[in-house]
Amino acid sequence: MRKTTLLGLILGVLALPAWAQNKIEFKEFTLDNGLHVIMHQDNTTPIVVTSVLYHVGSKNENPERTGFAHFFEHLMFEGSENIGRGEFMTTIQGRGGTLNAYTSNDITYYYELLPSNELELALYMESERMLHSKVDITGVETQREVVKEEKRQRIDNQPYGSILTETLARAYTVHPYRWAPIGSLEHLNAATIEEFQQFYKDFYVPNNATLTIAGDIDYAKTEDLVRKYFSEIPKGAKEIYRPNVTEPKKTAEVRDIIYDNIQIPAVIQAYNVPPRNHPDSYAMSMLSTYLTGGNSSLMTKELVDKQQKALAVAAIPLELEDGGLFLMYGIANMGVEAKDLETEIDKLLKQVQENGITDEDFAKLKNQIENDLVSSNSTIAGVAENLAEAKVIFGDTNYINQVMDQFAKVTKADIQRVAKEYMNLDGRVVLYYLPKSAQPATE
Repeated sequence: MRKTTLLGLILGVLALPAWAQNKIEFKEFTLDNGLHVIMHQDNTTPIVVTSVLYHVGSKNENPERTGFAHFFEHLMFEGSENIGRGEFMTTIQGRGGTLNAYTSNDITYYYELLPSNELELALYMESERMLHSKVDITGVETQREVVKEEKRQRIDNQPYGSILTETLARAYTVHPYRWAPIGSLEHLNAATIEEFQQFYKDFYVPNNATLTIAGDIDYAKTEDLVRKYFSEIPKGAKEIYRPNVTEPKKTAEVRDIIYDNIQIPAVIQAYNVPPRNHPDSYAMSMLSTYLTGGNSSLMTKELVDKQQKALAVAAIPLELEDGGLFLMYGIANMGVEAKDLETEIDKLLKQVQENGITDEDFAKLKNQIENDLVSSNSTIAGVAENLAEAKVIFGDTNYINQVMDQFAKVTKADIQRVAKEYMNLDGRVVLYYLPKSAQPATE
């Protein structure tokens, strides 16, 4: 049997990559009502993050009532039977905490960051949100105005603000991903209070939720508190609705022009890609980083710095549970036509498809990915969110410790292969964003 010295152990650890040295430890259990609970202890700082991930997003909505999930993200800050209207935020902030939430096509996520001695407060308030949020006329009317204002600021009056909405509408024909989480204000205005209340009863239930507590905690005491505040919440009365729809593969390019309140043209390209948990998603993520991830990326160097045809370029993998989009956009430089910019983007895509990437670029790419993954778990809030998504999206909480292993399997050939397979020019969406001044006059 080989004898291992202390120095040998230390050198062995130092030889490991950063992601392998930072294994995230956790404990988990499930209550009788279906609520899954994940706990992560980190006593280095006296703070705790409490989060609840509800497995409901815009894809779970009725096509005639879009925007409900995003609307509820706002509505569930209104208060509950035991928390006064507007007191959710003031209470958390008054105890030195911060809080926020977001909605995507797949999930709704709430969290609070507080001093660790306020853990019980956070658990109480999240249990109130789950058990009996206020879903009444006053709250609905208030949040309708909030959502209207958000849409005006972020989409209607924001240059290029409608890119996601316009792209989704063309990239999907049958799947509910075809509308953005903001949804339709007309649908929200037409909905009855009973429809809002039913949506709450259907989706914001313990068997559709994952509670994560990360930070300066004691495992046994935290579990006792969770059981104290969440065990009484009844399980949802019916099966959670999940759309069972497969988006057909596109065989023809969809091309359109959007006239917007802008001065400079933009080119948007969208390619349908597999579900988020598909093995090819790792190569696609690395491809996006190679193309536009940072100042030294291929398209940034070529189109922004060298040719100066673009002010900015970005490749964003919109990773979705049932199949997402590889979304690319370029904002043209002054005097550059959208068509010219598109031609150059396509040349670079073809270059990767035909030639792949160099050993040097691949080594740099792996370092970038590793750094990004380590950074994503560098805060307690990041760890809490990644633990929850590992369980809900990938079906295994320990995926948080395995994700780098998946990226490590990706080869140069894989990146070239997925570029060929998914960046199909015949089955993509191409949008030109042009200034309204360029719009032809109608007769």
